[in-house]
Amino acid sequence: MKVMSVVGARPQFVKLAPIAHAAARAGVEHIIVHTGQHYDPLLSDVFFSDLGIPAPDVHLGVGSGSHGVQTGAMLGALDAVILEHDPDWVLVYGDTNSTLAATVSAVKLHVPVAHLEAGLRSFNRRMPEEHNRVLTDHAADLLLAPTEVAVGHLASEGLADRTVLVGDVMTDVLFGVREQAPQEPGIIAELGLRRGEFFVATIHRADNTDDPARLREIVDAFSGLDKPIVLLAHPRVRARAIELGVELSGGSLMVHDPLPYPDLIATVLASAGVVTDSGGLQKEAFLLRVPCTTVRTETEWVETVDLGWNVLAQGATEIAAAVSRPQPAATDATPYGDGRAADRVISELRAGMARR
Repeated sequence: MKVMSVVGARPQFVKLAPIAHAAARAGVEHIIVHTGQHYDPLLSDVFFSDLGIPAPDVHLGVGSGSHGVQTGAMLGALDAVILEHDPDWVLVYGDTNSTLAATVSAVKLHVPVAHLEAGLRSFNRRMPEEHNRVLTDHAADLLLAPTEVAVGHLASEGLADRTVLVGDVMTDVLFGVREQAPQEPGIIAELGLRRGEFFVATIHRADNTDDPARLREIVDAFSGLDKPIVLLAHPRVRARAIELGVELSGGSLMVHDPLPYPDLIATVLASAGVVTDSGGLQKEAFLLRVPCTTVRTETEWVETVDLGWNVLAQGATEIAAAVSRPQPAATDATPYGDGRAADRVISELRAGMARR
């Protein structure tokens, strides 16, 4: 069996790691295609080295651009790649432009598509990620759902017969990295922080970064918190802030480059809490049992909210109240699986081939 994984953004590299390892264990030929959607080394190359992922077999080098330009460039390049390698499956990850482009290319070439992390829904059609994931689910041949909630969403859309619950591969990789993470992350000494006395933040979604008033509101909320908050700022966010005339640092707010994944996990573990609009980091915080505040009006990971470890917040008052809330009640719930999702993915791909 030959599987082609198409990835392009930081969360996808993390999800790719356990799949690459599971494919190697099973003797599956695995072709890795990197679209170049995230092209900064801190958001790309470092993940391959830190997580032990083989170097990409193909790098498209697409880079930045509007959604249409970026997706179109990927789509134009992927046809030739898929035809050359002739995979049994094209495996797509999550909800990025890379996900949608690879799905459309494979479907048009009559190559089966499997969607990892299928069935997530925010029900916010303003989010480009929501469009990407819904379109991908309805085009794909095999839907690899991470949670029971995701399975329910797919069933309600008439996709139950293509759906399999495998668990969440992010759980696989996080459990492994957690055991190897440094006890004292370097950022503590670098920024003069105290363990348990600072927050970790990431903000990148267009709704929060493309409107100057909204970005300024978030920055003001962060700068007014009663503990230091470290914003791990994507290069696009820094550039956008300069363009909009918004100063990212000041008061309690410090700005730092994104961290390698093991250092990110160590830093979250050492923090008082996470503030983010990232889907992946919400879930990672829950798995590490670190309180999370999500700067959005909704979340795909509703289990984190239902179990009390995540709170949705918008304005400065809501953010301040959320980050200062009491420690959530302890839970041993495992809505995201047991850390063996990647092996199930490979088994389901084999089973899918046998059914053809």
